[in-house]
Amino acid sequence: MNDRIFVTGLLIHAHHGVMDHEEKVGQRFVLDLELAIDLTDAARSDKLADTVSYSSIVETAGKAFTARSYRLVEAAAGAVADAILTTFPAVASVRVTVRKPHAPISAIFGDVGVVLVRSRRD
Repeated sequence: MNDRIFVTGLLIHAHHGVMDHEEKVGQRFVLDLELAIDLTDAARSDKLADTVSYSSIVETAGKAFTARSYRLVEAAAGAVADAILTTFPAVASVRVTVRKPHAPISAIFGDVGVVLVRSRRD
């Protein structure tokens, strides 16, 4: 399937990380979401009922990402992927990128994070 819906640059404040201050104070994360979905009907009908709304995607991802505190962004990304696949039956697979721009690393860096891909076949 080549059709995709995407949301990029979703800023979410959450309390994920292995350091004590990350869990207490929290920090900003940046999420990119890409959903594989057949958009043939939506392209023909021009009806929201034949696709998944961006606002529903953002709401689902935000709730899953902030529902609890995770030590690893891998686990937080997994929660988002699971929520997307559970909430939207038409989605065949999802790619979740989580960037942690303020990771407590003793280095100058542009970005760190994870990319997780899940499908209904997993």
